[in-house]
Amino acid sequence: MTFVATLISNPAAPSLDAAAIERACRALPSAQAPTWLDPGIAADIAFAGSQEHTRANGKRALADRVRAALADIPADVLVQPMSGRRKRLFLADMDSTMIGQECIDELADYAGVKPQVAAITERAMRGEIEFAPALRERVALLKGLPASVVDEVIAQRIRLTPGARTLVATLRKNAVYTCLVTGGFTLFTQRIAAVIGFHENRANTLIVDGGGRLTGEVAEPIFGRDAKLATLMELTRRLAIAPEATLVAGDGANDIAMIQAAGLGVAYHAKPSVAKAAAARIDHGDLTALLYAQGYRREEFVLEDGGR
Repeated sequence: MTFVATLISNPAAPSLDAAAIERACRALPSAQAPTWLDPGIAADIAFAGSQEHTRANGKRALADRVRAALADIPADVLVQPMSGRRKRLFLADMDSTMIGQECIDELADYAGVKPQVAAITERAMRGEIEFAPALRERVALLKGLPASVVDEVIAQRIRLTPGARTLVATLRKNAVYTCLVTGGFTLFTQRIAAVIGFHENRANTLIVDGGGRLTGEVAEPIFGRDAKLATLMELTRRLAIAPEATLVAGDGANDIAMIQAAGLGVAYHAKPSVAKAAAARIDHGDLTALLYAQGYRREEFVLEDGGR
């Protein structure tokens, strides 16, 4: 069976050269001549794999071996079968994945409780505490905050992750269905999903009183780990897409289930527990790494992020 190892560096600091590619080739079984997807930034190396490399542990082990061969070069390595690598459904987390911030932490700053909320967020994202009770506890600390603050948070503090709009625009051009799934809030996701270009979005709903202030409550049931996985399953059925034709990206503990269920599940600049659980991870590249991982060349990108 033919497999491919994709080497990807950060487009803002290209780190791949012929010598690095040669070292990677020597770490792979029966490696073929490399193919540049974007010179200096991303390359494919096809190789003869075995049944072992179809399993998550096998992919991780071989990717780790290639990373070790690259030594101190800051590059990501993804290993997967060559066949079927271009996906038809993309699900992504929002906070610290498609955007660089945690929205609830930014809201908490306006309420004067950011240290308390951020500490709970960090523990929940690492999987040290259950997501749903942690979310209720954090939302309770926001009681009385004007919902209109969301407008200022989005305008002043929320920044898209580099490559976000290019990723989604390129996928949509290639008939991929896209959905933003997050344990965050619809007050943010409805607008952020539209800016990035997602087909749809799913999130939690903050309850607002008649005076336009947060009540400190979130509508039940909580949209978290199980709901993200259920959304992946629902969309594969609704769109008649095979599970192996799905792509998922996330960084926190409540993303693990959907990452592991996807055809290509990627831990994106993720917490250690998530990176360990995923068959693939991106530690250095921006979100365009998810295009290179599917074999897209840079000339195929729909450039929406300042030329990248």
